[in-house]
Amino acid sequence: MSRVRSILKGVVTLVVIGALALAGYGWLRERPQDLPWTQLDLADPIGMFTGSKLAGLTDDFDQCRALLDRAGVGYDAADAVSRPDQPQCGYSDGIELSGGDEGLDLSPGGLETACPVAAALMKWKWDVLQPAARRHFDSRVAQVIHLGSYSCRRLYGRESGGWSEHATADAVDISGFRLEDGTRISVLEDWDGEGARAAFLRDVRDGACKLYATVLSPEYNAQHRDHFHFDQAERGASGRRMCG
Repeated sequence: MSRVRSILKGVVTLVVIGALALAGYGWLRERPQDLPWTQLDLADPIGMFTGSKLAGLTDDFDQCRALLDRAGVGYDAADAVSRPDQPQCGYSDGIELSGGDEGLDLSPGGLETACPVAAALMKWKWDVLQPAARRHFDSRVAQVIHLGSYSCRRLYGRESGGWSEHATADAVDISGFRLEDGTRISVLEDWDGEGARAAFLRDVRDGACKLYATVLSPEYNAQHRDHFHFDQAERGASGRRMCG
């Protein structure tokens, strides 16, 4: 009898494991954003692999533009930029986002960034930025204020060492926001404050961490006291992310 009970127990265990595996498979099929091998779609919710898929677009400009086209994002392709004297600098996957509902209103206008940075900005706008503005201010963000993207320089402007992601337009620095009612929110002035503005800034920083390879804020160091740094640095198969 004990042998029969052991066999029955084993069968029941296998049935339970199989049922759980089937349920898990069905759940994951409904969540392509949580699977590393599925195609990125900006219409999907933010998932475990959304950020790494966005960073992976660095080597595929055509795929990145197709992604924006499918999502109905307005943009113009930018001319390639090269520096023969500095081969580490320049980009050939630059785009300029349109304003309005189809894009993102950026100030100053005319900002060109690498396509993966722009794609993440749009996802950030839809899933992080505007929901945070509604939650904290019952309003919408009308304009994102930036400090630029492309800059042919090394990290922190040093004379030696590694090159910044700004050198290939794979980064953007965000310094503040303007709401529809004219309210201005500044990283420099409001990060250390209390209430809705400081909470909003932390929410949009934390949300960006799910979409960018690197997110740096005033919590990281003094060099970022007045802006958020977002970049799509490629870090290989590990997909290591940095959020500070």
